[in-house]
Formats: sequence, structure tokens, C-alpha cells
Amino acid sequence: MIAKLVLQTFIWFGVMGALLFLSAGTLHWQGAWVYLVGMVGLSLILGITLAQRDPGLMNERLSRPIQKNQTAADKVLLSILLLAILGWQIFMGFDFRFGWSTVPVWAQVVGTLVLLVGIWICYLTMLENSFAAPVVKIQDERGQHVITTGPYSHVRHPMYAGAILFFAGTALLLGSWWGLASVLVFVVLLAIRTFIEEKTLRAGLRGYDDYANEVRYRLIPMVW
Repeated sequence: MIAKLVLQTFIWFGVMGALLFLSAGTLHWQGAWVYLVGMVGLSLILGITLAQRDPGLMNERLSRPIQKNQTAADKVLLSILLLAILGWQIFMGFDFRFGWSTVPVWAQVVGTLVLLVGIWICYLTMLENSFAAPVVKIQDERGQHVITTGPYSHVRHPMYAGAILFFAGTALLLGSWWGLASVLVFVVLLAIRTFIEEKTLRAGLRGYDDYANEVRYRLIPMVW
């Protein structure tokens, strides 16, 4: 499992690095290096920790993004989301190449902090919910049940809330105002995915209706 984690981490961020630097037309992009090196390090440290604490969840997290028992709607949406992420990286590379954005250092520092907060929220979510698979499905074989504690006591989809902060922080760290504006695309896609996920959970997970009635907000407390 650890070997698979290491391999997937280097492949994923290797692809990210290739897209960023090829579209930027240079390797002299400090923000991109900080992002890539930091993400590889954090992914390995947190991934190994999670694998030791909850190997069942880590096995799910390392599974293919398109699976047989995944809902059809989620297969389509997740494919769009992955393509959007790849296109977003290329877009921010072009932003750096052509100088469309001028982001001050202090904003990049803020972006780094926002990115770290997003990662921490996602990690807390996985520590709380052993069924936080990357695809929408009911995990009967693992005895899935409703999680109501930790970040789930505040919003029904804390992983997506953390992901939005991660995307926003990434754009700022990479120095792209246009990349930050493009995060609205991810907000819309993740909002749509909450409806897909909740339809599946309401139909197949006992007690989810009661939980949804208790925790009213999907992504942002007191907002939505």
C-alpha cells in the first residue's frame, strides 16, 4: 500500500509539474516549485500516517477514480472535474508565461496558509470518516454508517469545503488571479456533486435523512 501511495503521488504531481512548466515555458517558477515539493511531502507524510491509522480508507483513496459500483452521474461529474483540474493547471501556466496576473508576495503567503487549512480540513475529515472514498458509492462491505461527529457536525460535506480552500490557496500560491477566479468552476462542480452524493446516501444509507435534517448546511456553515 505504501509503495502504491508513493508511486501515485509522484505520478500525479509529476503530471501536474509537467503541465505547469510546459505551459509556463520555463522551469524558473518559484511558486510552482514550492507548491509541487510541498504537496509531494505533505501527501506522503499524511498518506503514510493515514495508511497506518486506517488502511481500509487508504485502500479506498488509492483506488481508481472510475469504479464499477460508482453511480453513473458521479462517473461523468468526476471525469469532468479531473479534466477541469488538468486544464486549470495549464491555464495558470499560461498566466505565468504571459504575465496576466501580478500577485504580491504577501498574497502568495496567504494562499499558502489557505491551502494548508484546506488540506487540514480534508485530513480531519478522513480521520473522522473511514468511508470518505473518492467516489460516490455505498460501502456495504465495510459496514458504512452515517458520520455525525467532527467536521460533519458543522457541514455535510467538509471534504469539499476543504477542497475549495485548497484550490483557492493553490491559485494564490502560484500567483494567478485568473486561476483564483476559475475556482468558481470547482465550486459549481462540487456543489453539483453534493446533490449526486446525497441522492445516493439518502437512498442507501440508513439514518442519513435524519442527519441531513439535523445538519442543514452542505459546504459553508450559516451560508449553504
